[in-house]
Amino acid sequence: MTRTALTLLALAVAPALMEAQAPATESVLELSTYLEWEGVSNPRFSPDGGQILYTRRWVDKVNDAWESSLWLMNVDGTKQRFLVDGSSAEWSRDGTRIAYTAEGEPDGTQIFVRWMDAEGATSQVTRLTESPSGLAWSPDGEWIAFSMRVPKKDTWKIDLPAKPEGATWTKAPRVVQSVDYRQDRRGFNEEGYEHIFIVPATGGTPRQLTSGDWDHGSPEWTPDGRGILFSTLRTEDAEYAIRESEIYRVDVESGAIAQLTDRHGADYAPTVSPDGRLIAYVGYDWSDDTFRESVLYVMNADGSGPRALTAALDRSPSGLMWAPDGSGVYFNASREGVRDLHFAPLRGAPRRVTEGTHVLSIDDIRGRMAVGTRTSPHEPGDIVVLDLRRPGELRELTSVNADVLRGVRLGAVEELWWTSTDDFRIQGWVVKPPDFDPSRKYPLMLAIHGGPHAMYSVGFNFGWQEHAANGYVVLYTNPRGSSGYGSAFGNAIKNAYPGKDFDDLMNGVDAVIEQGYVDTENMFVYGCSGGGVLTAWVVSHTDRFRAASSNCPVINWLSFVGTTDSPFWYSNFEKMPWEDPSEHLRRSPLMYVQNVKTPTMLMTGERDLRTPISQTEEFYQALKMLRVPTAMIRFNDEWHGTGSKPSNFMRTQLYLRSWFERWGDHDDRGSRTTATDPDA
Repeated sequence: MTRTALTLLALAVAPALMEAQAPATESVLELSTYLEWEGVSNPRFSPDGGQILYTRRWVDKVNDAWESSLWLMNVDGTKQRFLVDGSSAEWSRDGTRIAYTAEGEPDGTQIFVRWMDAEGATSQVTRLTESPSGLAWSPDGEWIAFSMRVPKKDTWKIDLPAKPEGATWTKAPRVVQSVDYRQDRRGFNEEGYEHIFIVPATGGTPRQLTSGDWDHGSPEWTPDGRGILFSTLRTEDAEYAIRESEIYRVDVESGAIAQLTDRHGADYAPTVSPDGRLIAYVGYDWSDDTFRESVLYVMNADGSGPRALTAALDRSPSGLMWAPDGSGVYFNASREGVRDLHFAPLRGAPRRVTEGTHVLSIDDIRGRMAVGTRTSPHEPGDIVVLDLRRPGELRELTSVNADVLRGVRLGAVEELWWTSTDDFRIQGWVVKPPDFDPSRKYPLMLAIHGGPHAMYSVGFNFGWQEHAANGYVVLYTNPRGSSGYGSAFGNAIKNAYPGKDFDDLMNGVDAVIEQGYVDTENMFVYGCSGGGVLTAWVVSHTDRFRAASSNCPVINWLSFVGTTDSPFWYSNFEKMPWEDPSEHLRRSPLMYVQNVKTPTMLMTGERDLRTPISQTEEFYQALKMLRVPTAMIRFNDEWHGTGSKPSNFMRTQLYLRSWFERWGDHDDRGSRTTATDPDA
C-alpha cells in the first residue's frame, strides 16, 4: 500500500514530564491494581475559601460497582477526612450547609442537606420517585433547585374485556410515539421529560417550575433569587430539530417563562455574572456540518446585546466561571491532547492561563484561587489548586493512587506527529513497555477512539499502561474528525466517515514502525464505538494486522440509523436512506466484509442502545459465513462500552490480549497475560 511521506516531529514536551520515574522496587502495573483504584472529582471551595469539598470514587469489590463519598480538606490540603457517602455536592452561599445526592428512602437517589458545624446534622429533604440532578442553591439558602424526569401519563386507552377472576394475562405493551424514545444507560424515555423543580432546603414538597413535552437543562439561579436560567428548545417541533437550543428564564414566583436567545443554532450552559447584569453562555450558528467548535458569548440579563468573546479561538469552551470582579469569564478548553484554563475578558482577546502536558479541568474559582483536577501521562487524576496571579505554580493536594503505584514502573509516553493524506498533520502518542529496550522488537496495539468527534489526551490511562506492562507498544492517535483541533479538522470527515481517517491511522502506524522497535509481524488493532467502526474498516481494507477487536461497532449504516438511541444520525448523511441508500452502503464496513482475512473479535454490551448489539451480530454472522476466525463476547450488565463494571473492565483487558495472543506470532514475544474467567 502506498504511503504519503511521513514527518516525525520532535517530542514537544519536557522529557521530565513524560519519562517514567525510577522505581523503588522492581514491579510493573498489574490488572488487580484496578480493584484498588480511586478517582477524585467536583472540588468546590467553601464560600470563605478555607476548605475544599470533593468527591472521592472507589471500587466496591463485593458488589462490582463504583461508589462515591464526599471528602473535606483545608485549602492547603491538610486535614483530609471522609464526610459522608454521596456525590454532586454544592455549598450553600453562606457556607453553613452542603446539598448532595445519595441513596435514600423510600428508594433510589435523594437530596440530602448536611450542616457543616461541629454537630454535622444531616437531613434527607426529598422523597422522590425519580433521580434528581443539577443541584443549585438559591442565593438566600432557602431553596434547592434541581432537574428531574416527570413521567408522562399514557392517554391511549383501549377497552380490553375484563379478565376472568384469577387469570394471569401478559403485561400491557409499551406505547411509543415520540421520535427520540430511548437513551443508552437510561433505556426507554417515552414516559416523561426533564423538568426543573425547587424544594425547601429544610425539606418538603418539591414545586415544579417548568412543564411541557421538552427536556429542560440544569438550573442556574439569578443573583436576586427571582429567576432560574436553563437551556432547551420549547417549540412545537423540537423533537425534530437538530443542533438547536435556546436559553430561557423562568420566574420562580409566577412560573412565567421568557426566551432570552433567538438564534438558528445551539445556545446552552448559561452562567450569570456576579452582579446579575450579564449572562455568559456557549453556542454556535447552525450548519449541516457534523462538527463545529463552540464559541463563548455574553449577553445582557434580558437577552439583548449578545456578542462573541472567543470567535477566533476555534476551540470549545466548557465549565464557564465568571471572574469574581465580573471582568470576564474563565473556562476550560481542550487542544491537541491537552486541556488548560483560559480567560476571556469582556474587552480584548482571550488568553490561555495555564500551560502544560496535562489534562487540567478547573471546577471552581474563589477570589484569586482556582481548584480543579489534573492528570498527566504518569499521574492519575488528583485535586490541584493554583493562584491565578501565578498560574504556573500548580499545587497537588491529593494523591489518592500513590499507595498502589508506589514502586510501580510505568511505561514512557512519547508524542508523535506525522503528515498524512491531504497534508493533514496528525498527532498521536506511543506508550512503551516499562522495561523498553530499543534494540528489541515489540508487538504493537493500535487503539482507535470513538465519537468519532472526540479527543484522546495525555491523561493517565490505566488500560494502556497495563497493556504496556504486558509487553505491548500502544499507539493512540487523533485522526481527522477528532475534536480539539478546530472546526475544519473535526468536520473533515463529513459524509466521508470512515474514509481518509483510515489513512491517518495507517500513516501513524508507519511512523512508529520507522522508529525501529515494532515487530511488524505482530501488530493488532482495536477500538469501541467509532473506534469499532474504524477497526472493522481497517480489517476490510488491509491485512497488515495479525488480529483485531471491533468493539461496540457500527457495521451497517442502513440498519443503524433507525435503531440507535438518537434519530439525529439520519442527518449525518446527504440523503435519507429511502431516497438514496448509496452513501449509507458505501460507508458501511459490511459492504467490504468479503475482503476481511484478519481474525476479528467483537465485544459489545447486551444493553447497548447507542450501537445496538444487532450491529455486532451482523458482522459476526458475516465473518462466520466467510469462515474468518471470529468470536462474539456479549457483556452482561453493560450499556454502550464494556467497562463500566470493574470486573467487565478487567475482562475487556484480558479477552483482548488473549485474542491477540491466539493469533499472534509467538516467537520472542516475552511474557503475556491470558484470560481465565471464573464467571464465563
